Amino acid sequence: MFAHTKRLQYTVRVSQPNPGLANLMLEQFGGPQGELAAACRYFTQALSEDDPGRKDMLFDIATEELSHLEVIGNIVVMLNKGAKGRLAEGVDQEGELYRKITGAGNDSHITQVLYGAGAPLTNSAGVPWTSAYIDTIGEPTADLRSNIAAEARAKIVYERLINLTDDPGVKEALGFLMTREIAHQKSFEKALYTIAPNFPPGKMPGDPRFTSVYFNMSQGGADMLGPWNDGPEWQRVDERDAQVAVDGGDGSASVQVQQDDADQLDRMATRTMSDTSVDPVTGAEMGMAPEGDAAAKAPLA
Repeated sequence: MFAHTKRLQYTVRVSQPNPGLANLMLEQFGGPQGELAAACRYFTQALSEDDPGRKDMLFDIATEELSHLEVIGNIVVMLNKGAKGRLAEGVDQEGELYRKITGAGNDSHITQVLYGAGAPLTNSAGVPWTSAYIDTIGEPTADLRSNIAAEARAKIVYERLINLTDDPGVKEALGFLMTREIAHQKSFEKALYTIAPNFPPGKMPGDPRFTSVYFNMSQGGADMLGPWNDGPEWQRVDERDAQVAVDGGDGSASVQVQQDDADQLDRMATRTMSDTSVDPVTGAEMGMAPEGDAAAKAPLA
């Protein structure tokens, strides 16, 4: 059950309207790293979570993300306030009105005209929000890692938005939202490490022949070494021949089919076999100029 409180989680103070900035803020409203995507991601995880502690945490954070959606949505609407009435009432000349709603030259005119200076569920490029942004897979050790990465991406987007504005009230509100991403990362990481073992994700162990092998497949210059690809934990494979057919087989693909299927495959192979004894004339060759044609060899003007 949800109950709405009319007071925002964080006070929004916008110094002056800015349609261009409003459009950029939509990235955190209806974009892939935005607050709606986060709320839906954690809400769907909470529904299927069997651990009571993680379920409670996920519902708490999912609900807080909805409050963040409200904060960023209000920032968008406040930044659009100046253009909303002018666009609706047509008080300016066409060229002047277009100049105002275009702002810094981005797509703000799209959200102004199509959505009436509101807060549409799109990203800053006008792409509609989609549930494809939600990557819940139903395995806590995988989902919690995904959540940590999602919060990190959201934090980076907030940092970039903060760098785009000199409005102190907007900076302050965005700083709060950015900081909450850090808090959520900490909660998700703590929850992950209460599961032991938590790596590799899932139940099945990897094949021990390959879990600590590093294949050096990008060659041609100096190899950069580090703890991710070199050291006592790794069996490093640099030789090209040793990087193929690592299972000990011949490295080919094969399948066992029933005799009737095999007969049909043989008939198709015979019917479509290439005749290498002929040299057919192609359409491209028919349109070519004759050998020695001066016009064909003339340089382009």
